[in-house]
Amino acid sequence: MSSQILNADAVLFDLDGTLLDSAPDLGFAANQLRIARGMEPLPQASYRPFVGTGARGMLRIALGVTPEAPDFEQLKEAFFVAYEQCMGQHSQLFAQVPQLVAALQAQGIAWGIVTNKSERFTLPIVQSQPVLAAAHAVVCGDTTAHSKPHPEPLLEAARRAGIAPARCIYVGDDERDMIAARAAGMQAIAAAYGYLGGVDSVTAWKPDFSINSPLELTQLLGLA
Repeated sequence: MSSQILNADAVLFDLDGTLLDSAPDLGFAANQLRIARGMEPLPQASYRPFVGTGARGMLRIALGVTPEAPDFEQLKEAFFVAYEQCMGQHSQLFAQVPQLVAALQAQGIAWGIVTNKSERFTLPIVQSQPVLAAAHAVVCGDTTAHSKPHPEPLLEAARRAGIAPARCIYVGDDERDMIAARAAGMQAIAAAYGYLGGVDSVTAWKPDFSINSPLELTQLLGLA
């Protein structure tokens, strides 16, 4: 167990698949596009592993459409509209996230959110969830000029939290989260309970640590 982990001054989190189980809403929105085209909805299990890939992944599963398709941008906006209409209806925080946030706050450890989801969706979700609304920093996919795996969003969150990057850790459920954390000079923690992009193990990502539930993080931080 690393002393840097134990003495971290800030913890930054990915949103979807790490703090928030948004798969039900995203899968529902993707199925609306199928239904509108006379297709049967797919089971949620078809979408769940790929939630972290955003509209690109949802459209690939739902309609077999890739970004190279001429109508991709039009379909992406249709997906976004469908998502806005159901956003928050079925999503919920992962079990233990409220307790984790309370433990961080009790110890005076700053925390924030760094997601590739755009501000269009992220800010309403965060503002509707009192636990998430307490974040010291919220950086979205379009907040900076780059999105993960580029380190800039993580560095921006550290700046907003007033914490040096080397004193931060980043927790996420996708390989790009680990890449971004290392590039930002932060410890990388894999949320192995998340969506994982369809892989069965996080080992190949080479995280500094992995956790199988949110509260396991409190053990790494010496809070439990």
